[in-house]
Amino acid sequence: MPSANSDSSGNSGALDGGGRPSRYESQKRRDWNSFRQYLRNHRPPLELARCSGAHVLEFLRYLDQFGKTKVHAAGCPFFGHPHPPAPCPCPLRQAWGSLDALVGRLRAAFEEDGGQPEANPFAARAVRLYLREVRDSQAKARGIAYEKKKRKRPFPPLQGYNPQPPVPMAAAVPVIGYDQPESDLNLVSGGYQHHLHGHLMLPTVDASGDEAAAMAVAEAHSGGMIPLSVLN
Repeated sequence: MPSANSDSSGNSGALDGGGRPSRYESQKRRDWNSFRQYLRNHRPPLELARCSGAHVLEFLRYLDQFGKTKVHAAGCPFFGHPHPPAPCPCPLRQAWGSLDALVGRLRAAFEEDGGQPEANPFAARAVRLYLREVRDSQAKARGIAYEKKKRKRPFPPLQGYNPQPPVPMAAAVPVIGYDQPESDLNLVSGGYQHHLHGHLMLPTVDASGDEAAAMAVAEAHSGGMIPLSVLN
């Protein structure tokens, strides 16, 4: 396809960091100039205002002679084979992906050149149907499935769900047992460890002592655990 250094529409397009047109804008400019050149070379010559979807289809079929994608015919032994083991005389065509991207760039360039969206020939229904037909036929001939990329959508929040802040855990009351060393026990004075069995021995509680402390001592002798809150 012929290319030119300047855009006939006068659009500078998006610029990159160095002040030059981006790769997409440069390619769109070349495609637009090639299409305008095709209209001028048409017999009879065509004006852009009179261009229709049928002329766009003629332009796309004209580009097939510059294609580089092997599309196997129905009678070819490699029809539907994604990796043919040998060459074949089937013709080269423009790949569907290239045509689809080209039509998108030309559709944008047409409106940037002053064309009305409702009169855009690249958005015609006939062009969309042609691209779909090329996609399906090439997928069968080449054994390649064209699948659209699915966009991941975030899950909507549940209605009526109001998360509550976590409730802080109450401070656990430390307990003591018989297998703890005496240094780890914060007890009242008078407690000691039995030298044979390792049991914790507590001083005797008289009748005037606290009734809760007496119950704790009874639990200690029966093999229970004594909370510190009872002893302090």
